[in-house]
Amino acid sequence: MSTMSKRSPWDQITVPRQDRNVKLVEGVAAVPCYWARNASGSCLFIIELEGDFLEMMRANWIRMKGIKIDLLSVRKGLQQLILELQKEGDHDLFENFCRALVNSLTKAENSEAAFVIAWGHIRRWKAFWGGSVQHLSPELVQGLFAELLFLKQRIAEDSIEDAIASWMGPDGSQQDFIYGKVAVEVKSMMGTARNSVRISSWDQLESLQERLYLRAYLLRKASDPTSGTSLNQLVDDIRALFAGSPALDDFERKLFELRYQPLPDYDKPQFLISEVRTYQVREDFPRLIRSKLSPWLANVSYDIKLEGLAKYVCNDVELKEKN
Repeated sequence: MSTMSKRSPWDQITVPRQDRNVKLVEGVAAVPCYWARNASGSCLFIIELEGDFLEMMRANWIRMKGIKIDLLSVRKGLQQLILELQKEGDHDLFENFCRALVNSLTKAENSEAAFVIAWGHIRRWKAFWGGSVQHLSPELVQGLFAELLFLKQRIAEDSIEDAIASWMGPDGSQQDFIYGKVAVEVKSMMGTARNSVRISSWDQLESLQERLYLRAYLLRKASDPTSGTSLNQLVDDIRALFAGSPALDDFERKLFELRYQPLPDYDKPQFLISEVRTYQVREDFPRLIRSKLSPWLANVSYDIKLEGLAKYVCNDVELKEKN
């Protein structure tokens, strides 16, 4: 299940009459972190830091609508960076923000590194709290889900750093994944849809790489909520694979570029994979190529019917870089 459907860590903390009640966050070795509530009942996240970070904070000040940021001196040489949720209605988003921050902090080696990681994390998430949340369309949710399925496979087959680096679609590449001599364009279809995929530009099936593949995921919505996987859950599953790898920041950045935010709306639908098809895009593959089209054409998109692509079908072995 997504973290948003689990019991919140603040549910386990009673509201104090004064000061704060705290609960230690597990898994962060370099700096103590705490879930906390104050006397007004607000949800807090606290990072305890050795040193003085006031000047660094002032020089790089960030204001976030919906989160109050404070730096409290506990005693000489010890400070607490305190993040306080201002609107209870943003509880789910704040929880995901904090959990993603915890994942980032697991790779910190000392308080200075922890502060830099936390401040970078706050900067990246600032747009999420700006009051202009953009919901992904059902088609974009489905498309991102398919890309993350292939990313998870790449992580299983390669180093996590190389797998994340190969996910180049969020950075404006022609294809979703490029690694070595291989390029892969990922598409998704719902079980109720016609048996075709939409090619949204003439560049998607034209590559400078030696081998180009079209990867199509046939998805269906799970009738039983315990049997499928939501977009939020798939993101959480992939985050859990990083185990302190610095590639987590790149993963979060690419999600941000695709306008993904861990909203409760993405707990549904929950998808099941009905079928996965892979096609090698060879010279005679049915497609539009820029060099063969009029220069006066723009914004070209088209559908390819998959039943006519049987001779191009290949297996996962061919997708490997060293093939």
